Amino acid sequence: MNKPAKYDRLHEQIKGYVHTTADVWARLATIEAVLHHKMPHFFWTGVYALVDGELIVRSYQGPVACQRLRDGGVCWSAVRGGETVIVGNVAEFPGHIACNPASRSEIVIPLRDRDGQIFGCLDVDSDRLDAFDEEDEAGLKKILSLLFD
Repeated sequence: MNKPAKYDRLHEQIKGYVHTTADVWARLATIEAVLHHKMPHFFWTGVYALVDGELIVRSYQGPVACQRLRDGGVCWSAVRGGETVIVGNVAEFPGHIACNPASRSEIVIPLRDRDGQIFGCLDVDSDRLDAFDEEDEAGLKKILSLLFD
């Protein structure tokens, strides 16, 4: 199955789960769990929340993560820039924060509330180089659209 079709299928599956609560953190935890277990190239799947000017891990699937991200790195680039950041090789990303040395590539998507304000980011790492592309971005954004549906 190609990636767009797989993301479409996961969107429908997740839609059935998240409508049991309006709580955004519960919805995100469910999204993380489904993605992490259904996408074989997802090594670490989690959410960092923007709290008092810091990025604090909220929930995740995978190995132990950095609890707080210092200034810099892929997550801060996405949050500050307000756009998705896809990194094919994290070793080549200036200021990359290595929470786990097995991470090789990464995609980070800023999370926005109903008013369009960024409140955190979805962070997905892979233990493979060049694991993410625009198809992943489109599929993940479609799934994240369920947060406030």
